[in-house]
Amino acid sequence: MTFTAVALALAIGMAMGILGGGGSIIAVPAFTFLLHLPPKDAVVTSLAVVGLAATAGAIGGLLRGVVPIAVALTVGLPATLGAYGGAMVGARISDHVQLAILAAVMFVAAIALWREQGGTVSLLPQPSQALLAGLGLSIGVLTGLVGVGGGFLIVPALVIGARLPMQQAAAVSLFVIALAAFSGLAGYGWHATPAWGFIVPFAAIAAAGTLVGATIASRLPQRRLQQAFAASLVLLGSYVLVQL
Repeated sequence: MTFTAVALALAIGMAMGILGGGGSIIAVPAFTFLLHLPPKDAVVTSLAVVGLAATAGAIGGLLRGVVPIAVALTVGLPATLGAYGGAMVGARISDHVQLAILAAVMFVAAIALWREQGGTVSLLPQPSQALLAGLGLSIGVLTGLVGVGGGFLIVPALVIGARLPMQQAAAVSLFVIALAAFSGLAGYGWHATPAWGFIVPFAAIAAAGTLVGATIASRLPQRRLQQAFAASLVLLGSYVLVQL
């Protein structure tokens, strides 16, 4: 692996650990424009890498006892179905349309991260199972369609809708992303071929970065990190549109 690939793997992994999976959104444009993969192959590679890295983070959360299983399954099972359907659509649309959708998602993610408050939020009076299942389905479709994890939506929704502390919300996010990513990978089938010789070592480095990021997340200025990441997404999304 090149130095660029190693640095990219660490960056994606640490961003996932710190932001609860939201960092995976940079994977597809990075694979497309830095590592020069075709867009479909970039999406499939992203799903494989993100799935493996999120699995490592989810296992870490399970071992630490911070993953509420009932909530994780309520969100995760619909996400699995949605990701498979999203991947089947993603495999059949043009590369330009797929990248344009990705750029739009990046702008939405930037707004969500910038507006998210670091202090008190208004919690729903009672967790809604239907709302959580609908969230999972939507996130799954997004994951399969453009190869992003959706942690930028899952984490605040779990804090507000399921009344979870931030640490548990981030851990559940990784659990859901792992399920959705592998389901999306299956949905692409023969439309794109994962380069496993590259993916396995890349994912191992990203997984290590995820564990490190999750460990140090509580010691970092989360609000400033989110704002910096949001600004980066605006720039990266703009670059994707310019390249179309």
